[in-house]
Amino acid sequence: MSLVLRNLQRVIPLRRVPLRQRMEAVRSILGVQKFDLGIICVDNKSIQHINKIYRQKNIPTDVLSFPFHENLKAGEIPQPDFPDDYNLGDIFLGVEYIFQQCKENEDYYDILTVTATHGLCHLLGFTHSTEATWQQMYQKEKQVLEELGRRTGARLHPLSRNLF
Repeated sequence: MSLVLRNLQRVIPLRRVPLRQRMEAVRSILGVQKFDLGIICVDNKSIQHINKIYRQKNIPTDVLSFPFHENLKAGEIPQPDFPDDYNLGDIFLGVEYIFQQCKENEDYYDILTVTATHGLCHLLGFTHSTEATWQQMYQKEKQVLEELGRRTGARLHPLSRNLF
């Protein structure tokens, strides 16, 4: 199915092709390429507004995930009954925030890929609210990013590596 990648901001220049190619590979690695997925790139003002509405946090952030299938167990692939339900949900990337957080030696598109992968793991039921669930999510992100690295040559590390 399709990966819809929208850039709704004009603050940070964004080439969608590199992110699209990497996220198509991530979907393949996770075995969810038959599901629709939306990735929406927004600025700080927009992500802060969404964060305030849905998480009651009036600050910008890097990623917000909105799953189509709720209550999935970590890593569970949805088993839809209807064709219209082959959808994972939407990932909002705060690309301005991500760009501001990038360190000098980090590649912006690497960090976008890692952040989008983190968001995709959330759509598949992974969380990081406890140390045990964080460990599970960290291991999945690490596995996916290592495989992506084998395919692309990139050296990527999980977003949640220092959470606990």
